[in-house]
This record gives sequence, structure tokens and C-alpha cells, in this order.
Amino acid sequence: MNEIKIKCPAKLNLTLEVVNRREDGFHNINSIMQLISLYDYLSISVQKSDKTIIELSGNSEGIPYNEKNLVYKAADLFLQETGLENYQIKINIEKNIPISAGLAGGSTDGAGTILGLNLLFNNILSKDKMHFICAKLGSDLNVCLEGGCLHATSRGENVEKLPYINMPVTLIKPKNLGISAKEAYTKYASKTEKPKYHNTEKMIDALNNGQEIGKFLYNDLEYAVFDDYNELQYIKSKLPNSIMSGSGSAYFILEDIKNIEFPNDYQVISGLHFIPNGCSVA
Repeated sequence: MNEIKIKCPAKLNLTLEVVNRREDGFHNINSIMQLISLYDYLSISVQKSDKTIIELSGNSEGIPYNEKNLVYKAADLFLQETGLENYQIKINIEKNIPISAGLAGGSTDGAGTILGLNLLFNNILSKDKMHFICAKLGSDLNVCLEGGCLHATSRGENVEKLPYINMPVTLIKPKNLGISAKEAYTKYASKTEKPKYHNTEKMIDALNNGQEIGKFLYNDLEYAVFDDYNELQYIKSKLPNSIMSGSGSAYFILEDIKNIEFPNDYQVISGLHFIPNGCSVA
């Protein structure tokens, strides 16, 4: 086998609570993350070559197709960690997850690259080793590799499975607004008041006891950036029960909403639901 297609799901932060700033500049978080049925697709091919070549292509004009892309970095690190040399790796990225949305679109593609290459090379790496590589690459890759509903701590790379429930989801994203993690965390750090609701622990208890989780949705980074963007305020005015995912700018609500109208500069994706797995063969 020298070709494979991997589907890479988006993630939601059902809770995201900032614990503190780390010495390495990242932040420790306490978060519940859930994978959903919105996918990017990676078509990966491998063949022997006289030198190592990594080539990216795709359908989106919003991402780079070079060494700056997390997919490229993941393929490169996979080769380094396995000691494999002189292969031509081609990866086509079919982008369906909105960019700069807080949905882990880049992270899930990176995790999918590690999974796909590992399968093409006959499971040369253990699952623990794949998680080790994912943790070196970023904060959300481990969540996207493992999948389901997860309690994520440290900077997001430490994950523990939680009970899975199936719920509907609708996403709403301002098309022309992306918020970087750096911006969101910087603005959170500048807040003089930092509420501590402990909603992560409350939601874990609710999941373990089969109780309703909607009332525990919370995101410290939404609190950090909300006042600065009319687009976010507009979404909240239309859907008061919605919550921002990650550093934004996408919002979600745990309902399948077919009939709500937003202006054309908002993207609405309905008909989604929670899924019990992460990146997988398409």
C-alpha cells in the first residue's frame, strides 16, 4: 500500500479554562474537547526516491503549502523520528474546516498526517510514540488523534477519555474574522478579573452521571475577546446559548438549527454531531 486517504475531524472546546502561564510561554489549560462530524481529508502517497521530498497541495487559498504548514512539519518530524530516508511524500489537503476558527483545523490535519504515514509504513510507531510526536508539534493534535470526548490538561496535549454522548451541533463563524491564540491569551492575561467557575469539573461530573451538559459550556478566551468584536456579540445576540470554541472566531450551539438566518458574511454549518473517534481512514 502506498496511498491512503485520512479524514480529520474538527474539535470543539466544550469548556476551556486557563489555569496559568507556563515558563515556556504557553498556558496550562483545563478543557473538555469533543470531536465533531466536520472533516478535512488528506490524500497521502509515498514512494521511494533518491532524496527526501515532501510536497503539499490542496483546495484552499488560505493556507500555505510549504514547510510552514503543520502537515509538512508533521511529515518531516515523522521521518526524523522513524529514521526513514529517501521517500517522496505527497499530501493533498481537502480543506472543509474553517480556518482561524478555534476548531483545530491545522492540528487535526497534522495528527491525520502522523496516522496516515504510520499506516503506510505498516504501523512502524506505537500509539504512544504517535502521541509523543503529536505533543511535540502542538497543543490539540493529541486530542484529534485520540478522538471522542476528552479531558485535556497541560497545554492540551495530556488527554484522558471521558464518556461519549451523541449531540447535534451547529457552527457559526464570521467569514472575515480570525482570532489567533496569541491574541486571545494575551487579552486574557490583561484582564484584571479572571472568573473561576470550575465548569470543567462540573461537566466531567455531569458526563460521568449521564446528566445534561449544556449549562456548563464555558470559554475563558471568549470572555477575553468578546468585547472587542461586534461579530461575536452579534452571534451571541442571535443565539444566547452559543459559545466560542478555542480562540475563535467560530461559535457553536448544541442544537441542529436549520432555519436561523445570518448575513452573508457569516458561515453557518448545521447538521453536525459529536463523534466517538478521531482521525481515521476515510
